[in-house]
Amino acid sequence: MITAFIFVEAERGQVTGLAQALADLPGISEVYSVSGRLDLVAIARVVEADDLAHLVTEKLAVLPGIVRTETLLAFRAYSRHDLDSLFEVGLTGSQ
Repeated sequence: MITAFIFVEAERGQVTGLAQALADLPGISEVYSVSGRLDLVAIARVVEADDLAHLVTEKLAVLPGIVRTETLLAFRAYSRHDLDSLFEVGLTGSQ
């Protein structure tokens, strides 16, 4: 799994609508509004690098309201939380 952090600068007055449009994209797991020079940070989780390239260049970058983006790839996660187990909930087939 590839995780990327996509920093987004939005046009004035477009943050809320853009955040929802980003959250609706397949491959985007979370979107945060943030303080500082950026407006939004989107977390992408995809299987392959080609999936990320498609998401960023063909789906995300063409959304209205985006001024600029910067994408950072995560190499390794350091966390007390087991994120994989969160995504596996309900996938075992047991009911």
